[in-house]
Amino acid sequence: MRTYEGKRTHDGAHVTRHETEQEQARSLSLPLRLDLWGHSPTGFEWGYGGSGPAQLSLALLADALGDDDKAMRLHQPFKWEVVARLPARENWTLTDQQIQEVAERIEAQRGGSGGGEGRQGNSETTNQ
Repeated sequence: MRTYEGKRTHDGAHVTRHETEQEQARSLSLPLRLDLWGHSPTGFEWGYGGSGPAQLSLALLADALGDDDKAMRLHQPFKWEVVARLPARENWTLTDQQIQEVAERIEAQRGGSGGGEGRQGNSETTNQ
């Protein structure tokens, strides 16, 4: 099982993936996944609907689902449903199962298509 933990420190917002497998635990920083979409090269954010939360949404989905294309399609609605609602100045925890359940619900609401957003590289300049 994977658990994602967002924390604020003196040098910004950080997200760590904790993974437990066969009684062994390891923790790693969650990659930004700028290779998929460059919403926020400066890092993750949460608690509102801007570019940092969009980058976090994309990274969480890509990691928890293991499907970059699906993460691309679902990251904006996931941002509004989950990441924008996280407490802005507090730490938080999400499980891979919670992320997968929300992704499934979003896909079902969209008729399975997920909205059809394409890859945009690093060309995005507006907050979303």
